[in-house]
Amino acid sequence: MELWQEMLRQSIDSGKDLVERFGFDTETAEKLNKFFHIRVNPYYMSLIRYPGDPIWRQCIPDAIELQDEHASEDPLNEEGDSPVKSITHRYPDRVLFLITSQCSMYCRFCTRKRKVSDSTKINSKYIQDGLAYIAAHPEVRDVIISGGDPLMVTDYALERVLAGLREIPHVEIIRIGTKMPCVLPQRITPKLCKMLKKYHPLYINTHFNHPWECTPEATRACSLLADAGIPLGNQAVLMKGVNDDPDIMLELHRKLLQMRVKPYYIYQADLTKGTNHFRTPVRVGLEIMDKLRGHTSGLAIPYYVIDAPGGGGKIPLLPQYVLGRNGKDIILRNFKYEIYTYPDVEDPTIEQHPVEQKYLRKRQNGRRKQVAIPDGADGNPENAEVLMRIEK
Repeated sequence: MELWQEMLRQSIDSGKDLVERFGFDTETAEKLNKFFHIRVNPYYMSLIRYPGDPIWRQCIPDAIELQDEHASEDPLNEEGDSPVKSITHRYPDRVLFLITSQCSMYCRFCTRKRKVSDSTKINSKYIQDGLAYIAAHPEVRDVIISGGDPLMVTDYALERVLAGLREIPHVEIIRIGTKMPCVLPQRITPKLCKMLKKYHPLYINTHFNHPWECTPEATRACSLLADAGIPLGNQAVLMKGVNDDPDIMLELHRKLLQMRVKPYYIYQADLTKGTNHFRTPVRVGLEIMDKLRGHTSGLAIPYYVIDAPGGGGKIPLLPQYVLGRNGKDIILRNFKYEIYTYPDVEDPTIEQHPVEQKYLRKRQNGRRKQVAIPDGADGNPENAEVLMRIEK
């Protein structure tokens, strides 16, 4: 038995453990464990500094989860896009391929609670059905292996999946989505990396949400993967009380770059049953993005996205950098809120929008110009400030 497997055996994984370790009352502990299974391995548990801290909130259940009974179990409609049990096929050229229901730590904000921790949801037949589906669909060139956490399976079992995919001629790219470098970095071994190297081009997206997770152990795990030639990306979830602060996100993404992990996504939290206490206003995410751009390397800036409810896919969100037009000139602001104009190429096929006709007015006063902001600017203090700067 490898070290990571032994650590899994020592995990907190029952309502009884919650009662004995954290003083939960028995009834609440059992309800929470039934609602979504508990598992916290000793490594991730060691990162908790005090009750209710950002690590605690991600892994220790809260009775508030039981009050969120009317939210959807499948807000992204993954089941509606599942032609076979192990596949979600939403985008034209890529599929999500689930090969396990198990994780080394069950995140309380998990969007796939309906499957994760339930061993009946994924089995060897479903995996073979997934390989057969991919082989029968030549438009699929990119496969994202997920779960659960695909690194919960043995090296041998994972290699069978990778080898099966590499036998399909039209599969160009294989990606693995795993939280192991963050929550159980002992799983990343030289033996595993030696096996993974055989199946390039191979990419790994991992999942760090807070700077405290960027430990020496996690750094070593990411280094092993990077040294094996595997590009690493990070997908964080924006969560209240965890990372809904620009300084925390800035520190996280700077540390990730030092660990050779490229920040890839910040997700707006999904509308999943039992998780809505983690949600923040979209405004918070936009403010975080505004504080990242220009204040750190572009390498450290992810996409901020909403995975659209109902299966609409990922939609990127950006702060408002394009403020409007003045004739053919585009009015822009930078990260310092300084205003610039860019002379656009005239396009005679495009008529000026009525909103622009209303708001984009000139006022001659010496060499000064006033350029108004697009629809919705009235009453917005930030836009009013921009107007004053233009006027100056």
